[in-house]
Amino acid sequence: MRILVIEDEHKIASSLKRGLEQESFAVDVAFDGESGFDLGATEDYDVIVLDLMLPKMNGIEVCKKLRQEEQVHTPILMLTARGQVENRVEGLNCGADDYLVKPFAFSELLARIKALSRRPKSNLSPVLKTADLSLNPHSFEAKRGEKIISLSKKEFALLEYLLRHKGKVLTKDQIINNVWDYEADILPNTVEVYIGYLRNKIDKPFKHKKPLLKTVRGFGYKIETG
Repeated sequence: MRILVIEDEHKIASSLKRGLEQESFAVDVAFDGESGFDLGATEDYDVIVLDLMLPKMNGIEVCKKLRQEEQVHTPILMLTARGQVENRVEGLNCGADDYLVKPFAFSELLARIKALSRRPKSNLSPVLKTADLSLNPHSFEAKRGEKIISLSKKEFALLEYLLRHKGKVLTKDQIINNVWDYEADILPNTVEVYIGYLRNKIDKPFKHKKPLLKTVRGFGYKIETG
């Protein structure tokens, strides 16, 4: 899953980024409303964590513009240090899906993010499948047939992205932008290396089954449909 955190307090933003990355999420961070809006409007995220009090454009404006001008339907969890009823109502009325008052426990934030990500969307299903390969983003379990496949966090995120777009050829740039965050140190062959890791786990051990991970030379990679 890919998360956007829009938070101007650098210590809080950095703490959220570290915590969410430990939970296998790819995380981008914006420190003001304008840059957060630009990212939210142009990139694909599973959940946006949005602070209310932001420089350049406050959270209410960001939320309204994403919903009304850009038609972005990504679930939004709004954060604020103000807990008054009117502020919560204003945030929800502008299009936010949930509301969390600072200070909060990271475990509660994580639970709310997972709950928002489970809401039915056309591109989000509880278990992702193709042929006899399945992946559960919430239990972090991958299987081919009845055999459980052990994946690293980045391998899991890569397979999840491929399965969400099964049958579609994905370029290296698309994969990097959706599986790695912007601050990650990506070498030119990083995607190739991780595709190799994944192929060694989901295809090569199953020699009598149809290979699912395909390289489309000159274009990118795809997971075959079942």
